[in-house]
Amino acid sequence: MKRIILASASPRRRQLLEKIGLSFTVEPGDLTENGEALSLDKDPVEIAKELALRKATSVASKNKEGTLIIGADTIVILNDKILGKPHTPEAAEEILSQLSGVWHEVITGVALVEAQNGKWIVDAVSTEVKMKELSEDIIKAYISTDEPLDKAGAYGIQGLGAVLVEEIRGCYYNVVGLPLAKLTEMLEYFGIKVYKIWKSNSALQELKRN
Repeated sequence: MKRIILASASPRRRQLLEKIGLSFTVEPGDLTENGEALSLDKDPVEIAKELALRKATSVASKNKEGTLIIGADTIVILNDKILGKPHTPEAAEEILSQLSGVWHEVITGVALVEAQNGKWIVDAVSTEVKMKELSEDIIKAYISTDEPLDKAGAYGIQGLGAVLVEEIRGCYYNVVGLPLAKLTEMLEYFGIKVYKIWKSNSALQELKRN
């Protein structure tokens, strides 16, 4: 079986890969992310795919044959702008105030690159998310936990941010940062069938028993 590398420092993506039983190592991709809101100059789906592919190829260039790299990038779209990852409480408060009570779009681009021959595929998944009406007290309390910092859209749906979300349309794991159903489809292109791993993964079986 190919050695798999996750080209991301995100603990959430690491946990999701572990959730489906994959064995992998982590080597963050070389991509500087901007914390400011950016206007869209092209299709946001193409932007997410491009960023994911850049992360994966930057890691592929440093590895040898038999290695498959997974790159992913999640962006949040509101009113034709990409909301960056806030690095300060003030930036997080501004983003959450904008999201309060409205629908926004979360897009994750996913790229798989084979280091041996440079073969790659890339795709993206979009999910619509509606925030509850957020009072100033709720926003400040959430920011005090530090969870919003360095997260696309200034919230983590898998954490405390779950109580801020009223409704989603589409893949939940896409909002967390890695659309697992789409990823498993893409892995099959490179001969990796996740369900076959389940049969031989003793750690996964032990987790299931517990």
